Amino acid sequence: MIPEVNYWAVIVATLSTVVVGAVWYTPKVLGNRWTELTRVGPKSPNQPTVWPFVVVIVGGFVTVWVLAGATYISWEFYEGSFLTAAIVTAVLLWVGFTVARVAIHDAFEGRPAALTTINLGHELVTILVVAVIIGVWPPAGV
Repeated sequence: MIPEVNYWAVIVATLSTVVVGAVWYTPKVLGNRWTELTRVGPKSPNQPTVWPFVVVIVGGFVTVWVLAGATYISWEFYEGSFLTAAIVTAVLLWVGFTVARVAIHDAFEGRPAALTTINLGHELVTILVVAVIIGVWPPAGV
């Protein structure tokens, strides 16, 4: 079985990952604290180039596409609401992969707990927004 995916929803949801990140890490939200904890900012020698933004778009697309496929598989298996399948699948994948992996790496790298919390919060909000877009805009025939 090949999961059906609504690629318009994937494109819109990919763009939403950029919007969520832009808001989350803006100085008026959590950007100042993140900059302080990472020492990455406009005046630092580690100032991002264009490359991280390319990674954001490509990584966002892959994440959204995988979630769309996993949601379809989940919905096919459990039936019910496509939106519920998207949200439950997103949260389970976030806990099972994102939280577990980021927490392990951050612990070994000695990153501050506040930074881990900021980044995991961003990932949760991002994946929930993506899940809602995928969930309310399922593939044709669903």
